[in-house]
Amino acid sequence: MSRVPTTLMTGSSGEIGHGLIERLAAAGKPIVTLDVNPLAPALARKVRKEFTGSILDAQLLDRITAEYEVDCVFHLAALLSTRSEFAPVLAHQVNVEGTLNLLEFAQKVGESHGRRVTFFYPSSIAVYGLPTLAVKAAAGRVPEDAFNVPTTMYGANKLSCEHLGRYYALHYKQLSAGPAAGRVDFRGLRFPGLISAATAPSGGTSDYAPEMIHAAAKGEEYACFARPDTRIPFMAMPDAVDAILRLVAAPAARLTRSVYNVGAFAPSAGEIEAAVRAAFPAAHITTEVDEKRQAILDSWPADVDDCAARADWGHAPRYDFASACRDYLIPRIRERYAPNPQGP
Repeated sequence: MSRVPTTLMTGSSGEIGHGLIERLAAAGKPIVTLDVNPLAPALARKVRKEFTGSILDAQLLDRITAEYEVDCVFHLAALLSTRSEFAPVLAHQVNVEGTLNLLEFAQKVGESHGRRVTFFYPSSIAVYGLPTLAVKAAAGRVPEDAFNVPTTMYGANKLSCEHLGRYYALHYKQLSAGPAAGRVDFRGLRFPGLISAATAPSGGTSDYAPEMIHAAAKGEEYACFARPDTRIPFMAMPDAVDAILRLVAAPAARLTRSVYNVGAFAPSAGEIEAAVRAAFPAAHITTEVDEKRQAILDSWPADVDDCAARADWGHAPRYDFASACRDYLIPRIRERYAPNPQGP
């Protein structure tokens, strides 16, 4: 068994995983990954060990427990919002039962090593469910404890896992003879829509924003499934990674919550389209509203109140909408799809 404190990351081949691996590897952190999909070769070289498999595989988790001294878990693996609506039972198995497996893994590791295991969990604005557009408009920036009545399987899964994490951290086996809680230091962020220049969008309900930019950069037509007046919060991926690392590094005594809202900017779909057209004048963008997906977007806040994150651990996104487009998204995505001057 390796006695070097090691970070375990599930769902490592996804959008957040790319950014986290880069940052943690640059800081010299030993990383072990677990994903159903193999990492890209450039990322795989930056981790200590790559396990290809499922978070539902208890034997595989036992093997990791035996081989590595894990002191931090980034549990990123999930079935995303759109697919979860088509396969709700599978979504529950992956998103809830899988998270329960990882929490139990962290609990056992904490008990074995006699110290707390930091457990980061990415939640979502999908945990909210605002009943009407009028209520959404009146609500403004929504705090953590309001409108926690999700309308999607993904949102229900995320809210359930927030409660599970808090239970493991504070109340685990509270009727047992000896103290059992306190081995898992559970910390979560409710992310808005995340936009990455490094990876392609992967099927989230908020992905109309990155899909619009990526399609324009590739010179492809794009039919936006959201109304132009649709407004939800977004964040550039580098700020999401910064937020994760800031929260994980924060002293426990400063934290007043288990799960925090984080936000950065909240443009409408029409404002996103205007920015894309300004950067790519030849972009061919139309609107073909998907009423079912639109109803989900309408149930999410127009923006979130992230005052607790800013006060407790210094959440401070670098990018607003204009600078995210100008300095990160447009140039990086344009470069991603630029013809190779070397040619085949």
